[in-house]
Amino acid sequence: MMNGETDRKTIAEGKHRMLRFPFTPEKKLRIKIAATVALAIIGASLSAGTALADAGFRQWIANFRPVAIKSGIAPSTFDRAFRGVNEPDPVVLEKARYQPEFTEPVWNYIDNRVNEQSVAVGQNMARKWGQWLQRIEHHYSVDRHILLAIWSMESNYGEILKRDDVMRDAIRSLATLAYADARRAKYGRTQLIAAMKILQTGDIERGHLSGSWAGALGHTQFIPTSYQAYAVDMDGNGKRDIWNSVPDALGTAANLLHRNGWQPGRTWGYEVMLPAGRKFPSGSLTIAEWQQIGLVRANGRAFPDPHEKATLKVPDGHQGPAFLMTKNFFVLKRYNNADKYALAVGLLADRIGGYQGLRQDWNRPFTPISMNERLELQTHLKALGYYDGNIDGKIGATSRAAIEAFQQRNGLEPDGHPSKEVLSVLRRR
Repeated sequence: MMNGETDRKTIAEGKHRMLRFPFTPEKKLRIKIAATVALAIIGASLSAGTALADAGFRQWIANFRPVAIKSGIAPSTFDRAFRGVNEPDPVVLEKARYQPEFTEPVWNYIDNRVNEQSVAVGQNMARKWGQWLQRIEHHYSVDRHILLAIWSMESNYGEILKRDDVMRDAIRSLATLAYADARRAKYGRTQLIAAMKILQTGDIERGHLSGSWAGALGHTQFIPTSYQAYAVDMDGNGKRDIWNSVPDALGTAANLLHRNGWQPGRTWGYEVMLPAGRKFPSGSLTIAEWQQIGLVRANGRAFPDPHEKATLKVPDGHQGPAFLMTKNFFVLKRYNNADKYALAVGLLADRIGGYQGLRQDWNRPFTPISMNERLELQTHLKALGYYDGNIDGKIGATSRAAIEAFQQRNGLEPDGHPSKEVLSVLRRR
């Protein structure tokens, strides 16, 4: 390792020696040949590494074939499923290995999913698919607005199905996880068998069997085993096609909720006001018992059924909105076992159905901006070279990093928040 004045002197002297004694044409040719050979060796090594990896993957596929056949997959189905699948999907591996440094606060999660844009599109979809929603609602007794909210949450009302940068070949994705991801290998194998069974039933053509990097399928993003358990042919064309049939996709979501105990005619929960200076039990009580403790609805209305059981949730701490969650909230968690997911579905469903938003605001450390303003913020950041993501109004890791970089360059606290202050400064640039 070189350092200090001695090293700078050595470099300078070497430079001067090169100037005084230039390479002859013959020496230049030898160097060029040597460099070419070195690059060829490096390239061959990389190609060999890739070839070995691909060979390992192909061997894994060959070894998995009898396992799949033993599980009920016809040899012809297996061969059709893996035709052209010769190497792992690098995008899937990248997604599987990604470990986010930033834990998303509940208010950012909700803001990204429950906003004027998702509400307006949901209301348009309610009109467009009204007749089918009525049939589904009648058949499964699940509120249509809940189904629309799930559709929004899972695929942005089907928009992600049009994006090649999001949708992957489901067989290749699941095989990649089974082969190369130790944490998800069992999941990958199980879902891969289920995906081939979907193909075997004829519900979808091989070329259309696409999903997320983790193998979630169609408008409502069912993993293959859940598809097998709950998929329905709502439109009556003989196929359970959650990729191309919105009625099938929404009917499938309704079937899942119905079979897991959805209570028709009841809500998922109530926004409530908490009495100051009290400690609250963590378990389930009747609404009447919660009222005795001092809880009241935030909108001032009476609770419909004082005998209904509910659990208190304060997702943003006692300074933010509080909720009494009823059974339907926990049924929603059978779709995705995260409190904030079920909460977002419930809040979005209420807004699509015409109810007002929350009476209490989230405990954000900044003044929030609207969805249109978020779009404007991303547009400004992109024009200034800070942001290279999609202009979608959703504040994720890429947007936060861009905001933080802009804040650092402009003397603002680098907190990465999409605040009115940041937007105001951006508008002046």
